[in-house]
Amino acid sequence: MRRFVIGDIHGCSKALRTLLQEIHPRSADELVFLGDYVDRGPDSRDVVEQVIRLQSRCRVVALRGNHEVMLMGVAMGGCDPETWLRSGGHATVASYGGSISKVPEKHLNFFRSLKPAYETDREIFVHAMYDPYTGVMTQSDELTYWTHLPDPLPPPHRSGKRVFVGHTPQANGEILYRAHLVGIDTYCFGGGYLSALNLEDDTVLQADRHGHLRRMPIERAMHLVAWSYRRCGRWVRVGRYWVRQRNRRR
Repeated sequence: MRRFVIGDIHGCSKALRTLLQEIHPRSADELVFLGDYVDRGPDSRDVVEQVIRLQSRCRVVALRGNHEVMLMGVAMGGCDPETWLRSGGHATVASYGGSISKVPEKHLNFFRSLKPAYETDREIFVHAMYDPYTGVMTQSDELTYWTHLPDPLPPPHRSGKRVFVGHTPQANGEILYRAHLVGIDTYCFGGGYLSALNLEDDTVLQADRHGHLRRMPIERAMHLVAWSYRRCGRWVRVGRYWVRQRNRRR
């Protein structure tokens, strides 16, 4: 089984299609989406359609982002549409034929089904931010959907689990890596990339909004080589230690 986490898509349907073609999900695979499928980018409708179809191919864990909160607030009534439209909603309305009333019931059901967060034995996934001292399922909606990562970054979660978030754009197009925290909104709609991170080996796939797969720059390749060397070196040192221990017992 392979496991991937995918950042904020924001209507960049070509980028999503490219990543899914590269991943080529199998039935046992798990793909975690961190929310913000809609708004700003050119084809929110197709993004939602792709994720819905993907659910029949593999295990999909689809989280809710703040842009889905705004969309549903408008679609279900009771919320002023102006805030949403100023935040990129015009692009979503256009992708649905010019009216929010044209969103298919299948898509509304998808939006209703989205989860606030997802937790495993080793990881926490949430759209925006986390309270280091509270369970992610009981923290405030403000943190879950709206709060950007502060500077300095928050400390590790009390559970010791690594936290994966979107929402805070990384304008340089690079994933924010820390031992306890990974920020994977790499600003696809604004000229960056859509990122898919393999949770088993930390390899990254990226595509821009036009659907072009990113070719790894030499600096990044050298960084990964150095990281792999350090990781391998650790196991070499461990192996040498156990060889010495074995020889001493002879």
